[in-house]
Amino acid sequence: MKGFYLKPKFFSVMKTYSKGQFLKDVIAGIIVAIIALPLSIALAIASGVNPECGIYTAIAAGFVVSFLGGSRIQIAGPTAAFATIVAGIVASKGMDGLIIATVIAGIVLILMGVFKLGSLIKFIPNTITVGFTAGIAVTILIGQIKDFLGLDYTGRIEHAPIEAIEKIEANIAVADTFSWQALLVGAVCLAILIIYPRIEKRVPPSLVAVVVSVLMVKFIPGLGEGVSTIEELYTIPAGLPKFALSGMDLSFEKVVSLIPDAFTIAILAAIESLLSCVVADTMVNSKHNSNAELVAQGCGNIASVLFGGIPATGAIARTAANAKNGGRTPVAGMVHAVVLLIVILLLMPLAGLIPMPCIAAILFMVAYNMSEWKKFVHIVKTAPKSDIFVMVVTFILTVAFDLVVAIAVGMGLAVVFFMKRMSDESYVAIAPESDPDSIESRNVPNNVLVYEVSGPMFFGAADKILNISLNENTEYLILRMRSVPALDQSAMNSLTQIYKNCEARNVKLIFSHVNDQPMKVLKKSGLYGKLGKERFFAHIDGALSYARKTEE
Repeated sequence: MKGFYLKPKFFSVMKTYSKGQFLKDVIAGIIVAIIALPLSIALAIASGVNPECGIYTAIAAGFVVSFLGGSRIQIAGPTAAFATIVAGIVASKGMDGLIIATVIAGIVLILMGVFKLGSLIKFIPNTITVGFTAGIAVTILIGQIKDFLGLDYTGRIEHAPIEAIEKIEANIAVADTFSWQALLVGAVCLAILIIYPRIEKRVPPSLVAVVVSVLMVKFIPGLGEGVSTIEELYTIPAGLPKFALSGMDLSFEKVVSLIPDAFTIAILAAIESLLSCVVADTMVNSKHNSNAELVAQGCGNIASVLFGGIPATGAIARTAANAKNGGRTPVAGMVHAVVLLIVILLLMPLAGLIPMPCIAAILFMVAYNMSEWKKFVHIVKTAPKSDIFVMVVTFILTVAFDLVVAIAVGMGLAVVFFMKRMSDESYVAIAPESDPDSIESRNVPNNVLVYEVSGPMFFGAADKILNISLNENTEYLILRMRSVPALDQSAMNSLTQIYKNCEARNVKLIFSHVNDQPMKVLKKSGLYGKLGKERFFAHIDGALSYARKTEE
């Protein structure tokens, strides 16, 4: 497999693997599994599916991604980024729709890796990533207010709300069902999650919150009356899930209708997983293989939903915990999956005792940690207004509508503002005005006109080329293109129009210092052939010398 561009990290690290590292990976894997257990349950509930689905996801995707992935320490599983998307798909198209969409997304991710598209992720602006991440965090927070306050929708709300605005309206409508018991349990759990890590770092705070909340509800008289637990709302099966595709509607119409959802899942999985890989690289001084990681994410997502799970991606918090506890190879991620498998086979019914306000508190912390509010505020204070606008619009659309609309509009705005910026940086001007020293120091004949063309010449700046005007005595027009890195078809059309104008007035068009990409476009368009090699010069001195000699 030497030199294979999709080679998993697992096979690379096994060459120098040691017993000592195996022990460290096992310890790290167990600790990550302890952290992942309550998080997986909480994220499954936030996604509108049964609690066990989150653990199925951590097991299937966690093992496959670690085994096939391109990162040494990446931990895959359910993440908050998918919660609102999954909840929307499940509510509108059911679990069958989610499974089909995720399988398609998995295939898309595999193809992205096979065709080496891992590097394309860099073209998504940071402002959009920060905007939709903060938007998802707010959406998750809003979605957990109901359970944190113990609100009851029974008999008051016809259909469970999906969108954030609908949830706010529903919560206001049933505000009179507020439970002080639920608030008390949730507040205690939230306090543990905030304060406990400052005192003790060895035991995951979410596990402590779960244990404390269960004991509170079970043993404090009267406290359990207004507090719902997981077992009261969900049926939690023990054992392994069944294979999911049997008896499913796989009609052409159904599959086609789910393609937009599939691409949303694929894009988000790619962004989240590769961002997590970058963070992981800095922690263990490694370098991930982005294309192998995309293939692994595709396989992991397919495995997850076929065995009862939901979409998965790289989990930055769990990956960081893996690194901090000594995990240095994919074995740690595989151990984490095996530990969770043992839990679901032997201990899953105990998860039913967890109070819902505790789950809400855990998700509040997840939302806070993923919000990147400091980065959001920093961008607002320091970035150009156009970047701030893109970020804020993406944020608002994520909360008010959905991620697909937010990313589509955000990318559209980012592209428009980028083109405006590039257009502003491009200019076409008579050389003495733009570069007086280098031109005026040379002897430029009166019948020679030199224009400096600068910046990328694309459709947003192509009209500037048409501003070139010829004097009555002009016999030679030199276009100095040393600062033009790129030329597109629209700009080429403008150059062709200038060439025709020159031909009509018997003016000879000369090019100076044309860079590689613009030269390829000029040759392909045929303009290079019409002018001839003798009209193209590597330096302005050559172009001016040609004009003088021709005049003589």
